[in-house]
Amino acid sequence: MKTLYLMRHAKSSWKDITLTDFDRPLNNRGQRDAPFMGELLYKRGISPDVIYSSPAKRAKTTAEIIADKVKYSKPIEFEDKIYESNLISLKNIVYGINNKHNIAFLFGHNPCLNIFVEDFCPFYENIPTCGIVMLEFNCDSWSDISVDNCNFALFEYPKKYQ
Repeated sequence: MKTLYLMRHAKSSWKDITLTDFDRPLNNRGQRDAPFMGELLYKRGISPDVIYSSPAKRAKTTAEIIADKVKYSKPIEFEDKIYESNLISLKNIVYGINNKHNIAFLFGHNPCLNIFVEDFCPFYENIPTCGIVMLEFNCDSWSDISVDNCNFALFEYPKKYQ
């Protein structure tokens, strides 16, 4: 069984208009929501074997905060192709996860996260900032994940609890 948690970065700040999209930090809500979602995962006993993240500041910060909350101590894999990704490149990242890892977290951006989930299962809601979608795949290899072995298992986001 392979389990993938797709996580959209927490809410970012548009306050400094001189920053590039890549360099936008989390705003106050994002700084509040990321630890909250990390604690939610930790309380449920959810811990990854590997974490991949976009290197964009808002995704990187979200990944680091949640990794800390779930007591993940290995290095986070920052993958340039997750930033401004498309379906094929995101699938290739997931297909390429080492099979010794059964639980993977992937921190990224919309619309690509939504497109990825919709490609595997009938999920048509928008993944909000700091939202988490969990997909389970009944297979032993990441390269074998498909719509035929996918189970939509979880959709969580901060506003559900506020």
